[in-house]
Amino acid sequence: MAARAIWKGVVRFGDVAVPVKLYSAVEDRSVHFRLLHETDLVPVKQEMVHPGTGDPVPGDEVRRGWVADDGSVVMLEPEELEAVEPEGSRDIEITRFLDPAVVSHPWYVRPYYLGPDGDEEAYFALAGALESSGKEGVARWVMRKKTYHGALRLQGEHLMLVTLRNAGEVVPASALPSPGGRDLQKAEVAMAGKLLEALHGDFDPAEWRDEYRDRVMELVEAKAEGKTIEMEPYRAKETGGELSDALKASLDAARKSA
Repeated sequence: MAARAIWKGVVRFGDVAVPVKLYSAVEDRSVHFRLLHETDLVPVKQEMVHPGTGDPVPGDEVRRGWVADDGSVVMLEPEELEAVEPEGSRDIEITRFLDPAVVSHPWYVRPYYLGPDGDEEAYFALAGALESSGKEGVARWVMRKKTYHGALRLQGEHLMLVTLRNAGEVVPASALPSPGGRDLQKAEVAMAGKLLEALHGDFDPAEWRDEYRDRVMELVEAKAEGKTIEMEPYRAKETGGELSDALKASLDAARKSA
């Protein structure tokens, strides 16, 4: 099935304008269930109720509010929230170009493909410039009443736009407690290095299956056909013991499977 564009915009940097269509680069394959009434299998509905009385609360009586640390509440009216929304625009503004290594992995959120929207010459000229320079762009745009920041990069022959987290959302590693434990012996470090070498391999995302989804769908399909199957439970691997023993066992297993 051909991908469908979910938004249109214009990549702008300097006096250059490149019309593009935005496509999601990922899809949700999670298992989603319906909540049904047990006796007649009718879908149930959720409604807001007053916690004190248990009475349903109509939608026109629900307001948004901010609860402060001291418990005080600041009520916000719909028109006030609408007034602080970013101004709508189709521009994807590139503010600078930099080396890809500058932006570390924790900043990345969600990838999108950008396809040409009419002017293919300008689109592929930009793609070629990114390829020859080895750079990626830092972008800013507004989509569906929200401001986004992202990285514009090349993915194969297509442009890709990856949304980035905002300042303050990424927790630095320095915020974690310092690791404890004993100093490693040279033999343990050497054995760990050999294990890394033994497990070295190619990047193959086809091996990354959602095992829970596979098992649920196997169960669903069997029950839909009137069959009864017994699913084997997950078995957690044992942990503990001496590090050197664990490294040696892992190394032996890796060599046997190679």
